[in-house]
Amino acid sequence: MVGIPTGVRSRRRASIVAAMCAATALVALAGCSSEGSVANGAYGFPQAEQESSSTITVWVDADRQAAAKAFQAANPDTKIKVVTYDGAANGSNSFRTKMQLFDRAGNGWPDVVFSSQNNDAAWAGQKNGGKQAFAAVLDKGLVPKETLNNFTKGSLDPCTVDGRVYCLRNDLAQAVLWYDKPLLERFGYALPTTWEEYQALGEKVAKEHPGYIIGTAGDAWTPEVYMWASKCQANDVTGPKSVTVKTDSAECERAASMLDTLRDNKTVPVVSVFTPEFLKKYSGKVLMMPGPAWYAGAIFHNPESLDTPAGQLGVAAPLAWNGESAAVTGNVGGGTWFISSHSKNLKAAEKFVQFVTTADEYQVNAAPGYPAYAPAAEKWIAKQEASKYYATSLKPVEAAASQVWSGWGYPTFSQEAIWAKTMTPGITGGKSIVDLLPTWRTAIENQAKVNGYVVK
Repeated sequence: MVGIPTGVRSRRRASIVAAMCAATALVALAGCSSEGSVANGAYGFPQAEQESSSTITVWVDADRQAAAKAFQAANPDTKIKVVTYDGAANGSNSFRTKMQLFDRAGNGWPDVVFSSQNNDAAWAGQKNGGKQAFAAVLDKGLVPKETLNNFTKGSLDPCTVDGRVYCLRNDLAQAVLWYDKPLLERFGYALPTTWEEYQALGEKVAKEHPGYIIGTAGDAWTPEVYMWASKCQANDVTGPKSVTVKTDSAECERAASMLDTLRDNKTVPVVSVFTPEFLKKYSGKVLMMPGPAWYAGAIFHNPESLDTPAGQLGVAAPLAWNGESAAVTGNVGGGTWFISSHSKNLKAAEKFVQFVTTADEYQVNAAPGYPAYAPAAEKWIAKQEASKYYATSLKPVEAAASQVWSGWGYPTFSQEAIWAKTMTPGITGGKSIVDLLPTWRTAIENQAKVNGYVVK
């Protein structure tokens, strides 16, 4: 089945307090591999003196332990030490905080780190107070060019800072339209292909089948599903420290107006998909739901959630807006792998990261999410379709992977955290989302400035 995504299980079960445990404990676990003798390396960054037989320390979240196990099984001669942490889930910023501690200490950096966030390259690829950037440059010879070229178009954008690649994507989380095929047919509704048709369908459902829903708007990633797909330029990173924030455009207002209408008629309720309320009120009543690729496994094909039977769940392409030549979509998650520029065994670190992002043993056979590496993604899709669970082909999921709009960027701060703090309370309280757009803009601008961005 399509699995629970990078970071989402952590959202549901990890304790943030536990995840932010004393950094000194992780320092001890990571080992004190001092930077040692540093010289200008061939890969575009200063390198520590290399020890080809040394053990590499790998940080993963709970869900990526399977990746480490797959690597160990396939490469028994490469010594690795696995440390589990929270994966920087829920915007905890633990990855960055702990690397800053190691920078100050001058040692302790792990060789490889997995992060559930797409915005970590924005800081990891930059010097910290004059200190060497944590992330190794990958596209100047450390990772083969052929490997980099085989990642899905646009998938390495979150890893690219000022023209250089600093991480490899684990999985993608492109948004598509999930729907209950038999239910749609029983109600006699046509599948919408535009957002205007989607809104009209919601208004029809509210009158003819009250209680049924066509989406939700209660999670922190709501803007990544609806606003991003509308080309709302609220988060356009135009340089390493430059961001354009514009929420008063027609593109932002049309999505907000649509959500206002569907929120008010209860077909897109402001409820999180990971709450008992959602399950109690909407089990068997989800006609359709725009959302990321991982919704299939995390919500529909999940005995702890909707538990939709085989043969019901269909998937359609991202919706377009009238008058636009092609649809675009947003991205909700997808993890990243970093190699430390301080590593004393870059060869082994690169071998590990390349394996967990490209090898069939993990990405096809064991990974729950849609692989970022295109050859693995093709095989992964074939495996999911062979299960006979889905009512339609999964080709729309594959096609949507390259439809993510590039005008929504990846700054060092979390858009989800801003939306949850600034917008969700007002939306839940019945305030108009259109009216809240200036508030959202101000919150983004303030957070960007705190993080050192020039706001346009």
